[in-house]
Amino acid sequence: MALTDELAGILRSAAPLVLAAVGETFTERVGVVNLSLDGSLMLSALVAFVVGTDSGSIVAGALAGMAVGALVALLVAAASIELKVSQVAVGFVLTLLCRDLAIFLGRPVVGRPGLPPPYFNIPLLDQIPIIGDIFFKQDAFTYLSYFAIAAAWFWIFRTQAGLGLRAVGERPETAFARGVSVRATRYLYSAIGGMLVGLAGAAFTLNVTSKWSEADISGNGWIALAIVIFGGWYPVRVAVGAYLVRGLSTFATALQGGTLRLPPALLNAIPWLLMIGTLALVSSGLLDRLGNALPKRFRSVTLLLLRSKPPGALGQAFDHERTG
Repeated sequence: MALTDELAGILRSAAPLVLAAVGETFTERVGVVNLSLDGSLMLSALVAFVVGTDSGSIVAGALAGMAVGALVALLVAAASIELKVSQVAVGFVLTLLCRDLAIFLGRPVVGRPGLPPPYFNIPLLDQIPIIGDIFFKQDAFTYLSYFAIAAAWFWIFRTQAGLGLRAVGERPETAFARGVSVRATRYLYSAIGGMLVGLAGAAFTLNVTSKWSEADISGNGWIALAIVIFGGWYPVRVAVGAYLVRGLSTFATALQGGTLRLPPALLNAIPWLLMIGTLALVSSGLLDRLGNALPKRFRSVTLLLLRSKPPGALGQAFDHERTG
């Protein structure tokens, strides 16, 4: 049972990363880079914690966190759409601003006790041997992360609206010519992605840590951004990346408490080294070349698993007036 408890703990601790990375997948699929993710996570986590503990309602806290995440994401989108300002520059400024705001405003609530995590079992499914103990005896935020993965995959790849979303992210000029509002679509999915990032912030302080601490959250936004690239902008692969990062972190913690004595800094750097290595492989095109070098019967499946090509219009402003 110890192993199942560990695996269940990995799913629970990975839930905020999954939510944030799936949210950023929505945003980047439509062509907007929300580089404010780290600061947005911290500020939404703080707001969610304060509202949740003051009201005694986890739902109220989660909604407040989602509102903050959506607002920050919309600022990035508006700067690109209305002002034609670099998304990267605006996002970087916002991540610093939100981070500093969270640190400053969060000082009075450091040490404040959080709310009890919302655990509940899924009837019947929780009775499945091993799987039930790992997946279906969890908290509300972990269940929401499952739903986010499935809903994002279905929406992006199995609906007409998802086709429009991908078209805007790949070739906005073509989407516009076919009657899709590039501007409205980018605003919509920036807001949806931001809401999921805000929900991820709430999951940190209302569930995983049950307290406000900048040290517990800082840096996770950058990891989520890297996970999106690691997952090739595919929700399921993105989720696998989040679980892998949390699994490595758990493994590193276990090693620190075992007989193998390695520097803690080295063990804590394992997830970051994985992300850096992945980014290097993606940028070099080595993964695609590896897939193409395989026999034809394995090539299609391998390319699906390894493909990490970003949306064609990612980070690019779109001027519909010039196009028209």
